Amino acid sequence: MRVYLAGPEVFLPNAREVLDAKIELTRRHGFIPVSPGDLEIPAQPTKRDFGLAISAINEKLMLSADAIIANLTPFRGIAADTGTVYELGFMCARGCPAFAFSNVALSHFERLQIYYDRRIADDAEGRPRGADGLAVEDFDMVENLMLDGGIAARGGAFVTRAAAPGRLFEDLTAFEECLGIAAERLLQGGGPSSSA
Repeated sequence: MRVYLAGPEVFLPNAREVLDAKIELTRRHGFIPVSPGDLEIPAQPTKRDFGLAISAINEKLMLSADAIIANLTPFRGIAADTGTVYELGFMCARGCPAFAFSNVALSHFERLQIYYDRRIADDAEGRPRGADGLAVEDFDMVENLMLDGGIAARGGAFVTRAAAPGRLFEDLTAFEECLGIAAERLLQGGGPSSSA
């Protein structure tokens, strides 16, 4: 089974080292890893063309995969990397089993509380809102409800662990736990289950 490894690791200064470690762990768990950092991108006439070439190659890689494991550790803010979120949605739309992990154990709502400096209050209808008046999600989920929901609907799991702040994208503990769950459900169990 081919598993697409989505995540922002490609932006790390030691990207190749981290990607190679993830690829090796994926093989050890019985999967064929499909990693977006694996292919050379041909030279392009403009920066935009180069970006479009990366996008096209990544979509082709996703089309070759049977499942996804997405790194949804908050990236450059309180939420997951937008490119990774797109990839998770792409694979969910294909009906593929979806799994995810985060190296931040705080829920989406807990991260929003920090963002709003704990100034979230219920409005007259009981809906929580930030100091700017915008409604916030409080559903006891790791990420935006569509991400948690998409993973759950496809029989996946969302593993969270609290990694050291300086190792948010290098600590592979949650990733390996997620791999183990995926292997149990997809390789040993004969298919995805509906429980998380």
